[in-house]
Amino acid sequence: MSIFLGFLFLFPLFLILFKKLLPSKRKLPPGPRGLPIIGNLHHLGRSLHSVFHKLSLEHGPVMLLHFGVVPVVVFSSKETAKEVLKTHDLETCTRPKLVANGLFSRNFKDIGFTQYGEDWQEMKKLVGLELFSPKKQKSFRYIREEEGDLLVKKISKSAQTQTLIDLRKASFSFTAGTIFRLAFGQNFHECDFIDMGRLEELVLEAETNVCILALTDFLPTGLGWLADRISGRHSRMNKAFSKLTNLFQHVIDEQLKIGQLQDHSNLVSAMLDMINRPSKFSSFNITSNHLIAMMSGVVLAGVNAGTITMVWIVTELIRHPRVMKKLQAEIRATLGSNKERITEEDLQKVEYLNLVIKETFRLHPPSPLLLPRETMSDIEIEGYHIPKNALIRINTYTIGQFNPERFSNTSINYKGQDYELLPFGAGRRSCPGMNLGITILELGLLNILYFFDWSLPNGMTIEDIDMEEN
Repeated sequence: MSIFLGFLFLFPLFLILFKKLLPSKRKLPPGPRGLPIIGNLHHLGRSLHSVFHKLSLEHGPVMLLHFGVVPVVVFSSKETAKEVLKTHDLETCTRPKLVANGLFSRNFKDIGFTQYGEDWQEMKKLVGLELFSPKKQKSFRYIREEEGDLLVKKISKSAQTQTLIDLRKASFSFTAGTIFRLAFGQNFHECDFIDMGRLEELVLEAETNVCILALTDFLPTGLGWLADRISGRHSRMNKAFSKLTNLFQHVIDEQLKIGQLQDHSNLVSAMLDMINRPSKFSSFNITSNHLIAMMSGVVLAGVNAGTITMVWIVTELIRHPRVMKKLQAEIRATLGSNKERITEEDLQKVEYLNLVIKETFRLHPPSPLLLPRETMSDIEIEGYHIPKNALIRINTYTIGQFNPERFSNTSINYKGQDYELLPFGAGRRSCPGMNLGITILELGLLNILYFFDWSLPNGMTIEDIDMEEN
């Protein structure tokens, strides 16, 4: 009798296991063969987007890999990207709970890595109102223009003394200086607790660690956790994010000293006011973790991405003298030869600059792999079955010649409607700071291209430029 009862109890378990072992009748995407336990982790290298690009040339634009026990579907064409980001946007708009993302975002309290739902919607409304609204952008104009003036002043000093200029550091100072003033109310040019050099180190360290693939996310329970701790990976992530948190705590303390939180003059003061007076605003409970997570997200998405794009644009212009000459001639002819200061009224006047920006986004998107998504239900794309809870990666990386004229007489833009150009993503999870980011980028570029001529250091040739995507 006991054997019979045991059989009745175990039979459903055997049935489920047997069903899982049977080949699926649904057509799964093709992909490289994996190994037991680790799946396709051995295929990965330092540059995920390059690896995915090479594998997609062999296996196609919809490709299935396994990171350990987790299915990962990679989409590598504009057609399949459109399927994910438009047709199946609602079914794929949540984020996977990855270890690095959770640590960075204070347990998913930002808008970039938070799972889709009411909390994410409330945070998106908040940042849209307090940082990215047209009213806020208009009030912040003087900050952006002042930072443009500082950029010109800094480069002018090097030009007058004929010393080399580190374009990355100059671009970072301009972009970070702008973002920190308008978002955090903190002028880092006059800051006594950190300088721009140290700030750049912290941002780069945080970005490196947030992109880490933690084995805890992909290997069987316990095995990945142990591997991350033995390798020191988990400790490095914690240390990097703790340093950034300490910096933000200084900024928060400075804002509390200033007071006037009810003015909502920047994102930090607005969120501190909401923390202090929760019943005044909504039923959504804003905490200090939300504040630090939002600050982290703004810095990662706004500062480093803008810096990278500005450096890539100037690099491509130096590599292509014809384009540089044409662009600078159009800028100077359009704005006049005696302009003392670039203002935001000058933006969008130079059509060719817009083409150069588009072409740079095409070849050097600030984040070639869009932030990971996760399927919330089974879907079908290009005839392939994509199971629920699969990790989705959209790879926008491409290889080609730098030719801004390809965008002449076309309506293609980078605002999320054209899926061959996705620097800000598309759909529900597109970047809410796109307009601000483009404004800062255009303002910086107009300043450095109107007032200065650029060339490589003596003895360096175009062939010596390192074009590797880091």
